[in-house]
Amino acid sequence: MTHTYTPGSLVTARGREWVVLPDSEPDLLVLRPLGGSDDDISAVFPAFEQVEDAQFAPPSPADLGDQRAAGLLRSSLRIGFRSGAGPFRSLAGIAVEPRAYQLVPLLMALRQQTVRMLISDDVGIGKTIEAGLIAKELLAQGEAKGLAVLCSPALAEQWQEELRTKFGIDAELVLASTVSRLERGLDLGQSLFDRYPHVIVSTDYIKSTRHRDDFVRHCPDLVIVDEAHTCVAADDTVSTQNQLRYELLRRVAEDTERHLLLVTATPHSGKESGFRNLLGLVRPELVDVDLETDRGRRLLAQHFVQRKRADVRQYLTKESGLADNSLAEETAFPSDRESKDEKYKLSPAYRALLDDAIAYASERVQAAGEQGRREARIAWWSAIALLRSLVSSPRAASQTLSTRSAAAVAASAEEADRLAAPLTRDSADSDALEGLDAAPGAETDGAGARLAELAERAAALEGPEGDLKLAALVRHLKALLKDGYHPIVFCRYIPTAEYVAEHLEKKLGSKTVVKAVTGTLSPQQRLTRIEELATLAGDDPAARRVLVATDCLSEGVNLQHHFDAVVHYDLAWNPTRHDQREGRVDRYGQKRDKVRVITLYGIDNGIDGKVLEVLIAKHRQIRKDLGISVSVPDEASSGVTDAIVEWLLMRSQQPQQEGLFGVEALKTVDTRAAALESEWNSAAERETTSRSRFAQRAIHPEEVAREVAAIRDTLGRADEVSGFVHHALTALEAHVVEAVDGSGDFTAEVSGVPAGLRDALAPVAGAEAVESGRPIPFRTTAAVARGEAALVRTDPVVGAVAAHVLNAALDTEAVGRRPARRCGVVSTEAVTVPTTLLLVRYRFHLTLPSRQGTRRIVAEDARLLAYQGSAKNPVWLPEEQALDLLTAEAAENTDDYFQERTMRRTLGQLDAVQPHMTAYGEELAAELHESHRRVRRASDEIVQGLKVTAQQPADILGVYVYLPPITADGEAA
Repeated sequence: MTHTYTPGSLVTARGREWVVLPDSEPDLLVLRPLGGSDDDISAVFPAFEQVEDAQFAPPSPADLGDQRAAGLLRSSLRIGFRSGAGPFRSLAGIAVEPRAYQLVPLLMALRQQTVRMLISDDVGIGKTIEAGLIAKELLAQGEAKGLAVLCSPALAEQWQEELRTKFGIDAELVLASTVSRLERGLDLGQSLFDRYPHVIVSTDYIKSTRHRDDFVRHCPDLVIVDEAHTCVAADDTVSTQNQLRYELLRRVAEDTERHLLLVTATPHSGKESGFRNLLGLVRPELVDVDLETDRGRRLLAQHFVQRKRADVRQYLTKESGLADNSLAEETAFPSDRESKDEKYKLSPAYRALLDDAIAYASERVQAAGEQGRREARIAWWSAIALLRSLVSSPRAASQTLSTRSAAAVAASAEEADRLAAPLTRDSADSDALEGLDAAPGAETDGAGARLAELAERAAALEGPEGDLKLAALVRHLKALLKDGYHPIVFCRYIPTAEYVAEHLEKKLGSKTVVKAVTGTLSPQQRLTRIEELATLAGDDPAARRVLVATDCLSEGVNLQHHFDAVVHYDLAWNPTRHDQREGRVDRYGQKRDKVRVITLYGIDNGIDGKVLEVLIAKHRQIRKDLGISVSVPDEASSGVTDAIVEWLLMRSQQPQQEGLFGVEALKTVDTRAAALESEWNSAAERETTSRSRFAQRAIHPEEVAREVAAIRDTLGRADEVSGFVHHALTALEAHVVEAVDGSGDFTAEVSGVPAGLRDALAPVAGAEAVESGRPIPFRTTAAVARGEAALVRTDPVVGAVAAHVLNAALDTEAVGRRPARRCGVVSTEAVTVPTTLLLVRYRFHLTLPSRQGTRRIVAEDARLLAYQGSAKNPVWLPEEQALDLLTAEAAENTDDYFQERTMRRTLGQLDAVQPHMTAYGEELAAELHESHRRVRRASDEIVQGLKVTAQQPADILGVYVYLPPITADGEAA
């Protein structure tokens, strides 16, 4: 006869204890290890494997620990929870500890039956984490079955890594380079979007009509769109690519049951119509609703969150409207960018080359203008390419002069614009940064000999003697390195980056490691190259890192752990690109309080000075005034740079004109600059008005504080985790050294800890660090570099320590030191009467209805219960007083025989407190029920079907007796 096991009951199988899950059948048990995660779930056939009822063994009165035993056991248990009972199903199992402000979008999402959100927090605040939290929670609750992330191909692998390592979501990459491999494994007629439930898709690949229809038909029920502002059509002037992306998203959003998260730091991009179209994807009513009215603002507030750093730097404080600062959280963003503009002057030979190149370009443009509009546009783009590459570097100039212009093959003027504009301008609306760092090419029909001569002259100018821009860079980098900075040097073109890196390797000394990252590398190779650079520099305090990169790294890639300064070697013609570059290091996790920024510009090349004055400086001032960046309108900024180029070409035809930028001669430039400034100021005013009018008010800080307090009470607070790891590693004979700066950081050399812990640490901390004795850095911030451990419960290194401590405590036969024990008797001045502390593990059955059907799960929680006096007549203490006992200090040693006798007597009386434990479990179940209802209050169907019951009896993991010290006359103190 087959024995039936009820969900939530304990069984023993395969040498360990398991919890029976609701999906079990009489002939097939679905089991999760006691205290384990969903990743460890296994299926067992009782007919073929031995399965027995398991009763959680009571503590052994002879296995006694010291004053820290209870706290270490409790912390190890809570850190190890991967199936918490609270309303957020995912938080116990993810490998990142979200900041309190990052819970706001999650709370907003859980109040919607179909989640539609526009997440527009400032650069570096953590929009990827916020979107990942929502996605993981919807998948964990069963509200979604699959996930698609739409992003640029350059960011696809980073999204894949973030989802896998932080949220446990394994997603396939759907890129032009991977589709053939994925399709080979499909069944006849099967879509790869049916085969793979979680995918990261190149927006540029999937937007074409050839691929779009299949994606829309088989699209997952949860979609995240990164850099969503590039996917809207603001007006008729936007590119065809933007229109294709918008059409794709419009069709995806047509399914009103599909969850949709739009992520962008710049929802306006200077255009109100683009912002409205974004909102329309979230909720069609928002396209036309009057946002000046209370109704309009309330409607928008349900779906839109936009905050700048100042809004979240200090959060959950009295200034936020809370009663006190007990839950206050400070996020360590860099306080400022220390920007400095550094000028350089061309060498005489370089000046002569530039003059001759401008003269040549002017002749070509003038001659082409007489041949037709197509020829004029080809010559125009070739001229811009030539000028930009000459200002960049001799090598970029030489290669551009030797390369055929991209526009030369155009059949029409319009095609010439479409082919050449992305390569020569820095539009904020460019499809992607991939391929845009190649030297653009300036050669056209019949120009070979003249260009070859110019190319030869350019090549001869390589090096700091002929190229004074390079000499200036070396000088400024040496100053940065001397001050302890690790800079990134951003260049416009691949040849420039390679050229700069070559010369810096020779000029910056043996202690400085220099590497170049350009579009010649795949996105994954770029990340690998950066890690190689960090590894080569090592931990030597005197070692420095210098990364030379093109704009293939200016968007989306997080570089704050390895670098803390930015040098703009080439000026971008759109200042948004500068902000993107600086945002790679100026973000959460940056250890520097101030990030340094150096902008190099030529005072005599005819271009840089005006671009700096009209575009870069204006953008910088708006950012300083508002605390945010406001995108420059593309058309207006292009008008300014076109006017500068036009004047340069005109000047070469009028050498008698005195001064490169005479007042009269620059009227066109100044006129267009004034128009740009007017349009930019209007955009800045709209942005300021928008942020004040549409500030996040859907979730009050008090609501966030309540949930944060509940999460921390269940899963542990940051100071608990830090104290646990420090004490546990010390007790396990690791060599722990605290940082001298008072930050709370420390390092631990773990080669001397028990073998079982070394084995567990090797995969997550690195086998070389564990065995060689290289100290592992533990940081109080959750944003850590590779090779470091964060003092948060979800860090893999912290989890390995907690699992070892817990398993050793539960196994009295374990070999090696066991810092946590299930029993203890402590003589302490913290109590005046005998007090018993119980560490109790409760299990709960949760019935959670969702759109995908009802889910039944078993969750766990650990609680402290304490009573004074005997178990037969207890005086129960408030939870706060029970918690205080964990920090009680022993006043004197206690005789071993006395401890064991006291513990035997206490354990023998515990049946008397069972009714209280049962009643407390029912109270917890009622509280859990209410918390689930509260978080999901907008989802009536889910709230009505919700059910929470406690599994009885609860498990007593630990019993600790605290006694007042004995005075000299033999009485209790």
